[in-house]
Amino acid sequence: MRKSIAVALAAVAALAFAVPAATAKEGDVIRRGSCSGSSDWKLKLSPEDGRIEVELEVDQNQVGDRWRVRIRHDGELAFRGARRTSGPSGSFEVRIVEPDRSGLDQFRARARNVSTGEVCSAAATF
Repeated sequence: MRKSIAVALAAVAALAFAVPAATAKEGDVIRRGSCSGSSDWKLKLSPEDGRIEVELEVDQNQVGDRWRVRIRHDGELAFRGARRTSGPSGSFEVRIVEPDRSGLDQFRARARNVSTGEVCSAAATF
């Protein structure tokens, strides 16, 4: 019994050290989700010199597709543009820095694949 507990504890410890260090810093807000097709999204909000760094990443696993992206901050358009997935992962990222307004800051992002119509909708509050 003791040996099996020791083996289980060693396995848990090995897994803990095998996992790469988290990219999140203290104060970061990270949300992840699935899109309407097979793509996934990640929305990360981080404090940056009294402002908020907003990073949207969409991972499609397909290189060269064009996406239209919008990011809203408290309902106001903060970013509108297009991105193309690039290799080797077939993903794209949008990074903007927004003012940190009083109270809670709500961010909503929407990305639509121009060729397939797939939609990613992300939201997070900072």
